[in-house]
Amino acid sequence: MAGKRLGKWVAAVPMAALALATIYPMVFTVNVAMKTRREYILDRFSPVTSLQADNISGAWNTVGMARYFANSVVVVGLSVFFLLLFGSMAGFALSQLRFRGSKALFLGCLAALFIPFQVIMVPLARVMADTGLIDTYPGLILAYVAQFLPFTIFLMTSHYRTIPAEIVHAARIDGNTTYGVYRRIMIPLGVPALLSVGILDTLFCWNDVLISLVMMPSAEHRTLMVGVTSLRGQYSDDIPTFASGVLIAAIPVLLIYLFLQRQIAAGVTAGSTKG
Repeated sequence: MAGKRLGKWVAAVPMAALALATIYPMVFTVNVAMKTRREYILDRFSPVTSLQADNISGAWNTVGMARYFANSVVVVGLSVFFLLLFGSMAGFALSQLRFRGSKALFLGCLAALFIPFQVIMVPLARVMADTGLIDTYPGLILAYVAQFLPFTIFLMTSHYRTIPAEIVHAARIDGNTTYGVYRRIMIPLGVPALLSVGILDTLFCWNDVLISLVMMPSAEHRTLMVGVTSLRGQYSDDIPTFASGVLIAAIPVLLIYLFLQRQIAAGVTAGSTKG
């Protein structure tokens, strides 16, 4: 009995320390965002005596976080839509359809997962500039789709491989075309995987700074995360305003993690046991 209790404490203490280390930065950011500039200069670590939303409203309206937020919603929403559309189509083809070169194509998608964006950053920027897509929403959306599509294809292929081939054969016997099988069979059966992959792709695109910084150089088209990083230089002497911008950017991600934990875990582990 004593050994079991000791084992529980050995596991509980590091996990509690990790939880505190994870929660404290968010608590500290909220605390700083609620302070006035004078209160922060006098004592940055003291708890606030009263909750004030002036810094948050100022960052939202005056600094331009509202525009950055809208840019991110548009870009991320369309990027995830195309990622799920193309990823589910490719996953269906690579897992259920037999054609020459399918295995090589899947291996190519796997290989693309290991190519960091820094390797293709300069050629991509030159191609986008030559085609007039720099500092445009379609250009950033295209860059996101190209960067995260291999990951989406890999997870959707892994999921669709768990679906018995007999279901596809039965649908073809009933008169469905390849597109009909995809629309009537694969999309409904792939909803759990689409939800998980969609959440992960949303987090990837939302948290991105480098791709957006390369593709969107103008302040008007900045996404939220790039806007937050720019605040650090513009408001280096006004940390409460900067903390308010960080808080605005973190709230959507925090809500996703809080309410969609199971789907995120399912997406991370997809294909780890089968496929």
